[in-house]
Amino acid sequence: MPTLYTNRDANIRKTWLLFTFFFGIIIGIGWLFSQAYGSSSILYIAVLFSSIMSIVSYWYSDKIVLQMTHAVPVTRENARELYNVVENLCITAGLPVPKIYMIEDPAPNAFATGRNPEHAVVAVTTGLMERLDRSELEGVLAHELSHIGNRDILVSTVAVILVGFISILSDFFMRSFFWGRRGRDRGGNGIFILIAIVLSFLAPLAATLMQLAISRKREFLADASGALLTRYPEGLARALEKISRDPTPLQVANNSTAHLWFENPFRTAGQTSFWHKLFMTHPPVEERIQAIRGIKV
Repeated sequence: MPTLYTNRDANIRKTWLLFTFFFGIIIGIGWLFSQAYGSSSILYIAVLFSSIMSIVSYWYSDKIVLQMTHAVPVTRENARELYNVVENLCITAGLPVPKIYMIEDPAPNAFATGRNPEHAVVAVTTGLMERLDRSELEGVLAHELSHIGNRDILVSTVAVILVGFISILSDFFMRSFFWGRRGRDRGGNGIFILIAIVLSFLAPLAATLMQLAISRKREFLADASGALLTRYPEGLARALEKISRDPTPLQVANNSTAHLWFENPFRTAGQTSFWHKLFMTHPPVEERIQAIRGIKV
């Protein structure tokens, strides 16, 4: 069957390259800290723990996120319109129909998660179903299915886990260095200690900025793919306008899952300076809408 996502192999390669890159960063940080302390055990612990965290994030990310958002599964019988829209879009995109979940929350929003198209999940809030018409709903769901087709959900999940581990590793080093025995008392090298201290401050920030940049780029890609999937970009653009203007707070939102949602669950109206954009999980709504309405189908 023809599929919208003709670059799947390229996306899979990019996913594993990114995964390898993050893993290499963790090994590098672990090696540097082990040199600063004069103990190779730190490197072994870093590699072992990051491997465990990566495996957990790969196999159980969808279950963790669904529990955090209190999502419940739906079927064709109790959510016929939602199920039909997802099924029709999946047939057009050449994707297997994902598991569909509903979140009892008045704020309109949605997300996709899972490790691959065969084990994917799409979740929408009750507020989304109440506020959007069918063409707008199709636009949002096409965007989320595009995340699945482009393998974005695995990249985002792995990035969150590994960025979090980099932060934990850096925090552990700083606390143990300043409150425990000094690295030089353990045979550590003074130059490595100095580099490790600087890296402890910069590594979490750099890793977070990298993760957010990846997230914003893939939002633009999912918008474009979703608009091409429905062949009606205006529906997606109108959905973005409605959701971004809705003042209802998303009750199940938190910082660890903010990047997964269709639109940023934390309102940032009027804050579009360069420095603010660096720390946004999503591109500014105005830029997304402009890009969507510029798509020719």
